[in-house]
Amino acid sequence: MTRNQHAATLAQFSPQADAYVTSAVHAAGPDLDWMADAIGSGAGEVLDLGCGGGHVAYRIAPLVGTLTACDLSVEMLAAVTAEAARRGLSNIVTAQAPAEALPFADGRFDLVACRFSAHHWADLAQGLREAARVLRPGGRLVLVDGCSPGTPAWDTHLQAVEVLRDPSHVRDYGVAQWAAALTAAGLLPETIATHQVRMDFPVWIARMRTPPEAEAAIRYLQAKLPDDARRHFAVEADGSFQLDTIWVTAGKP
Repeated sequence: MTRNQHAATLAQFSPQADAYVTSAVHAAGPDLDWMADAIGSGAGEVLDLGCGGGHVAYRIAPLVGTLTACDLSVEMLAAVTAEAARRGLSNIVTAQAPAEALPFADGRFDLVACRFSAHHWADLAQGLREAARVLRPGGRLVLVDGCSPGTPAWDTHLQAVEVLRDPSHVRDYGVAQWAAALTAAGLLPETIATHQVRMDFPVWIARMRTPPEAEAAIRYLQAKLPDDARRHFAVEADGSFQLDTIWVTAGKP
């Protein structure tokens, strides 16, 4: 495969499929609780877009008709299929595709869920257009992702440590960027809220197999943070910090 953004993402995540399925960090959290509440029950067809280890799928599959877990990585999908079978979730099916080119008919889904995937997309605008296209009129998008804190210097720090830890990282977008992208895709934002989530540094870098030299560079950047930025990110002695996240619901007219 040509070394493009999709190839970079596959190289980073495919070897980690089993680790993401068993990741305690991804299997729980207030953002996942919020997504489950926002999604509720009764949707017939649901798409988990960029499903990763499948934790959104496992959480909401009992509440919906059919749940399609879609990811770029076939290894990730194989791990999700195995875990769904282990849990007895027979209504989870999988599909391999990038977010920017979904293999589904227009208006197929009642709901699209997406958790910590969009910051890896090669083209956020196109991914959101595809999410809107496959939603039926009146359908909804429920999304959680990393978020730029807005202040330029803090944004520079966040993007730098993200890409040092994970070279397939594209961008944590800001609130205004998200609102504009959703609207341009034909989706009407209903709720946009920001929250901070603690990243346990040793676990955070181990999950991505971050090499020692990149880990040292992250710690160097943390050590050089001005006091206001250090307070915002709440950097701890072991490198753990607070990540800004965005929680979104949007509807398709």
